[in-house]
Amino acid sequence: MDALQVIKVNNPQDLDKVFAIRKAVFVEEQNCPPELEWENEDVSKHFLALLNNEPCGACRWRKTENGYKLERFAVLKKFRGKRIGQALVAAALSDLPSDADYIYLNAQLDAVRLYSRFGFIAEGDQFEEAGIQHYRMVKKHHHA
Repeated sequence: MDALQVIKVNNPQDLDKVFAIRKAVFVEEQNCPPELEWENEDVSKHFLALLNNEPCGACRWRKTENGYKLERFAVLKKFRGKRIGQALVAAALSDLPSDADYIYLNAQLDAVRLYSRFGFIAEGDQFEEAGIQHYRMVKKHHHA
């Protein structure tokens, strides 16, 4: 059994691992402009996924004027298809404050199905960000 864990980043060494994963996926693989990639790092809560202690995925969330935004989900190519994205989404969601009533993200098209499993619903038209098609997706919370 592979040991998959997602940890909340709280030191510079782990944050470097997060940035390395994002660089490999977004900048090198998807050709996103690096200057678009690095922003709001200091106001974000970062997560690092480890498979058998090897860094394999990352994501973050941050509070915006609209609500809580999940973003920068990245899984290294050789680790894809191992449910790491699911573990990252679950970890980020469980870390949000309990009163987070508006949670949203901009999903790349091939990730829409992943997020929909967690109750996110696509809203509006497709749009382009850094040359890649996205949908904005919103998670609806219904408090009893």
